[in-house]
Amino acid sequence: MLSNYLKIAWRNLIRNKGYSAINIGGLAVGMAVAMLIGLWVWDELSFNRSFANYDRIARVMQHQLFNGHIGTQASIPTPLDAELQTNYGSNFKHIAMATWEGDRVLSVGDKKLLRSGNYMGAAMPEILSLHMLKGSRQGLAEMNSILLSASTARALFGDANPMGKLINIEGRANVKVTGVYEDLPFSTEFRNLTFIAPWSLFVSISPWVKRTLDSQEWGNNSFQLFVQIADNADMQTVSARIKNAKLNRIPAEDRKYNPTLFLHPMTDWRLYSNWTEGVQVGGYVQYVRLFGLVGIFVLLLACINFMNLSTARSEKRAKEVGIRKAVGSVRGQLVSQFFSESFLVVVLAFIGAVLLILALLPWFNTVADKRLMFPWTEALFWLISLGFIGITGLLAGSYPAFYLSSFQPIKVLKGQGLQFRVGGLVAVPRKVLVVLQFTVSLTLIIGTVIVYRQIQHTKNRPLGYDSNGLVMMEMLSPAFYGKYDLLKTELTNAGVIQNMAESSSPLTGVWSNSSDFRWPGKDPSIDPDFSNIFVTHDFGKTVGWQFREGRDFSRTFTTDSSAVIINEAAVKFMGLKHPIGTVIRRGGRFDPQVKDFTVVGVIKDVLAESPYEPVKQAMYFMDYENANWIVLKLSPNRSARESMAIIEATFKRYVPSAPFVYQFADQEFGKKFASEERIGTLAGGFAVLAIFISCLGLLGLSSFTAEQRTKEIGVRKVLGASLIDLWVLLSKDFILLVCAASLIAVPIAYYYLREWLTDYKYRTDLSWWIFAGAVLGTVAITLLTVSFQSIRAALVNPVKSLRSE
Repeated sequence: MLSNYLKIAWRNLIRNKGYSAINIGGLAVGMAVAMLIGLWVWDELSFNRSFANYDRIARVMQHQLFNGHIGTQASIPTPLDAELQTNYGSNFKHIAMATWEGDRVLSVGDKKLLRSGNYMGAAMPEILSLHMLKGSRQGLAEMNSILLSASTARALFGDANPMGKLINIEGRANVKVTGVYEDLPFSTEFRNLTFIAPWSLFVSISPWVKRTLDSQEWGNNSFQLFVQIADNADMQTVSARIKNAKLNRIPAEDRKYNPTLFLHPMTDWRLYSNWTEGVQVGGYVQYVRLFGLVGIFVLLLACINFMNLSTARSEKRAKEVGIRKAVGSVRGQLVSQFFSESFLVVVLAFIGAVLLILALLPWFNTVADKRLMFPWTEALFWLISLGFIGITGLLAGSYPAFYLSSFQPIKVLKGQGLQFRVGGLVAVPRKVLVVLQFTVSLTLIIGTVIVYRQIQHTKNRPLGYDSNGLVMMEMLSPAFYGKYDLLKTELTNAGVIQNMAESSSPLTGVWSNSSDFRWPGKDPSIDPDFSNIFVTHDFGKTVGWQFREGRDFSRTFTTDSSAVIINEAAVKFMGLKHPIGTVIRRGGRFDPQVKDFTVVGVIKDVLAESPYEPVKQAMYFMDYENANWIVLKLSPNRSARESMAIIEATFKRYVPSAPFVYQFADQEFGKKFASEERIGTLAGGFAVLAIFISCLGLLGLSSFTAEQRTKEIGVRKVLGASLIDLWVLLSKDFILLVCAASLIAVPIAYYYLREWLTDYKYRTDLSWWIFAGAVLGTVAITLLTVSFQSIRAALVNPVKSLRSE
């Protein structure tokens, strides 16, 4: 019986090739999108799960009250490590301090590599359950040691055994290789951790860090602290116990900040990383939920196409149903027949979907920043796929199966079967489904446009400097220091730069913040918090500062070592009416060295951190000792390629111990939009596919409608109807459906997008023309889709359409 069902189903597919192609193609696209999104969602939900102790690892974080608002940060003070070890040790199995991951130079002889790594406590390999290929996880016990990833070991030593070999790290210390671990998976926070050096080594080569430890500076929040809770401990309980570990140690005058420690579990790092006023408010999980719903809706759109086309063509099979019932077929057998057709279509669509995924996966991985693989060997995937096929087949075939099998044989065989006239009650379900399709598609289109506009709105935000031709270079080795004047003279004489300067932070970030400031008229209730950037002469000229008042640093003023330049946000924060000449005192609490600085200039706000947040109050001091970055302004008289070649040769000559690494300021700033751009691109792609699936179904329905009204069209043409009249006749119902969908989609899109935009302090507006444009665009696409069949039907010779059968 099953063989007979499948044979009939195959014959029906072959007999109606056009409709079969639309059905299978639409379902294949819908299933491909759903499976791609499913792979993406699974990867997000399994992020960091490769670690054996995934559910027992946490990062220590803190909430602090500042000027009436609670802020949350992962940076913690260095003495906290010892405090937790000494007074809360029974709650933890492992505790490890860590610097922030960054690029560092590893050298072996003449070979120099720039690799991303970290200084971490000796327990960190155990916390991360590193899979050691050579050596052991206790390799960081020696201060002058280092653990390498397998790829880094190969890059440095080739096929030779790296164990016991010496490496110079950052030009600051020689370390011995005591272990090699397997490269960490891509779907983890530590995927770029290509080496680990001991935290104790970092302390020994960083005098300022040693000073914070020796003097117990609880106000200096500069590093990370990772823990693995004890096997018999509970995450929330331990988090509550360490709540006041910092509060109990800080001076009485600092307790107004109410620092509250807590554990942020690794299970929440990826998806729940946003806080507002000390309350966790979600994070990346909103995109996981969003795309999960998109996948379901896109698959639903494809199933709606199947149901619509199957029920629309049911009159063609009404006599078949009548005859089958007349010769003894029961309704259950007819339901089985129609379900077999549905499952055949779904299986063929699944095969097409797999082929589509294989073709799209490289593009999808690039856009989504993933390394997803098609899970050929995973039994679970095939079990899920079988269930997926079953559910989709039932979903897509249920309405046609039960609807067609309900026809009354006597009425059908007497020619009194259901009539599919436009506006008839029998067409209402199809119209509802079409409206649902376009509601989803239009909502996705509007959402994509708003995401794109938000990104562009933020990209167009004033930077406060001229990023064109600006090159940034981090001083990755001590060999850079003391070469400033030499390099500047050489490059200027070569005609490749307009200017050159140094700074303590890159233009696209701020590496130092401080609250140890006082000034005349300071409100006692205000807690100061300023970004500190140390720069050299000519920094302003190099980056193109824009002054509101006052002047730049100048070599003609010997007193500029005690001068400060502030931004507009600082003037507003400090409440200064006449900022030029104001004396600001720095130090006294956290820094024992007290010094007065005179404001000599006010610049427009420089956008250095998040482009979605207001610019923070900042102070710029002239200081050559704290410089970590070189900034170059390329000459417009040469091409960037030619200039960079000369600059590279010059740096290799004067700083041979460090690799030549540079960043264009505008490109680095553009990276701040990477996450939003990925989401926007994915949403745009899914919106296009959704509208494609909807229009595919519309094409089939319009074709069927034109076929059903062939004689009516012929009569109207004989009576004098024009091509335009017939086009309007066949198109208006579909346009009305799209308009109805617009009335539903626009309020839904407006509500949810307004909520989404509230997460951004610097945001675009929801202009009416965006919604109008999306609606008109959808109507235009609908007209193009429907008009093809409408005009084709209207051009048929009425002699042929009115000919008796």
